[in-house]
Amino acid sequence: MKRVHVAKHAPEAHLVRGFLESNGIAAIVRGEHLQGGWGELPVDLCAVWITDEKQFERANELLVAFLRGDFEQEFRAQDWRCPKCGESIEGQFTECWNCGERRPA
Repeated sequence: MKRVHVAKHAPEAHLVRGFLESNGIAAIVRGEHLQGGWGELPVDLCAVWITDEKQFERANELLVAFLRGDFEQEFRAQDWRCPKCGESIEGQFTECWNCGERRPA
């Protein structure tokens, strides 16, 4: 296992984990339950780890692009309409926020 990201809080860590998993990289969040003991200490407890160290370079490249906003920029002009409920969805999202339907291929 190898650490790829230190998060400011658990929701950020889970967002990163979900992003990596959506790109085929198995990841876990460690240390989220220790946040209550942090206080003001400068410690890196809540982190995202990948299970296959061979995927570290790819995970790191994807994560840098994600945090830089590259994916949001790439898909910004590709808005789509949910086939189930008709909701208009911004291009960077893969599921409908209203009903949970997956974006059509």
